[in-house]
Amino acid sequence: MHTREEKIEAFGRLVDVLDRLRAECPWDKKQTNESLRPNTIEETFELADALLKNDKENICEELGDVLMHMIFYSKIGEEKEDFDIADVCNREADKLIFRHPHIYGDSTAETSDDVLKNWEQIKLKENGGKKRVLSGVPDSLPSLIKAYRVQDKARNVGFDWADRKDVWKKVHEELNELEAELEREDKDRSTRELGDFLFSVINAARLYKLNPDNALEYTNQKFIRRFNYIEEHSIRVGKPLTEMSLEEMDKLWEEAKSKE
Repeated sequence: MHTREEKIEAFGRLVDVLDRLRAECPWDKKQTNESLRPNTIEETFELADALLKNDKENICEELGDVLMHMIFYSKIGEEKEDFDIADVCNREADKLIFRHPHIYGDSTAETSDDVLKNWEQIKLKENGGKKRVLSGVPDSLPSLIKAYRVQDKARNVGFDWADRKDVWKKVHEELNELEAELEREDKDRSTRELGDFLFSVINAARLYKLNPDNALEYTNQKFIRRFNYIEEHSIRVGKPLTEMSLEEMDKLWEEAKSKE
């Protein structure tokens, strides 16, 4: 591993590279916050994918791509005389110090849950105490992650189930309500009840300290892997999927499952 001096030098080298590209490269010169945003979102998802797969080589590469974007936005801010990379780093360091009084101050936090509760309470005191509990959850977050985050933030101020086992009553209640609306064939009400049911399942996952987004992605990948096995077989024997019976596909599905 590198020394502190080597890390600082490497960061400075990347800043220098971005400075030169911004000054000399036709593509880099014309980029704006708006034009970079879609690329940043894509790079973030690529990092998330590498993290989920625990692909260490790709994690390192994708972290670099995300870091490059952070420096790029800072460079654009510097050109507008709004802020530069030093302002970004110092503001984040100041915020971390302020929100970790159990490290930099005289308060205590024995567990990670204590840290999270302190974190949320400290954030509420910022901006003159006018900050709302759920205001830090971005509107553009994917709905599944947003549901988890709003539930978690509410928990940190005491709005949560006293006994996590009780959440299953809510899950079953919401499922029954969904089934009732589906029986009535009311699409609008069924959609709302489906949302309530999913929200309750995500709540249950949170209470049992499971990450529902990761869990769903593992299942996505498992489905893709098994379905690809079926498709590869169909190609190998020269029989299109559309001509295969459900029984044939189920058998191949079980074969793929047994190989995992």
